[in-house]
Amino acid sequence: MSAKRQPIEYEDASPEVRAVYDDIMATRKTDWINNFWKVLAHDPIALRRIWANIKEVMGPGTIDPLVKEMLYVAVSASNGCRYCIASHGSAARNKGMTESQYSELLAIVGLANETNRLVTALDVEVDEPFL
Repeated sequence: MSAKRQPIEYEDASPEVRAVYDDIMATRKTDWINNFWKVLAHDPIALRRIWANIKEVMGPGTIDPLVKEMLYVAVSASNGCRYCIASHGSAARNKGMTESQYSELLAIVGLANETNRLVTALDVEVDEPFL
């Protein structure tokens, strides 16, 4: 069995999946569903759960929506998720992220990864004032 699944288009989706697709489109004020959701639709329970979680976590809160998208890009860059970098990078740009901010974000990601690996490899004790 291949790990790769083909996207399930709206017209081929079950009523349960269509309901989630409809909510995604209504929430995002769009007329299309991106491939992540279409592939996840092979597991309708996971589709509904992940969508509900994304709506809650990425929705209104105490952190600015642009900052949330930039954090998502940073973690996705660290995890090497090309799809999420593209998706949330686009969302961040739509929320106002400039190319300069994107460059600075990637510099921070690179720096944090470098220093995290050094601290881990050198087994550096956490300083008392940081606790």
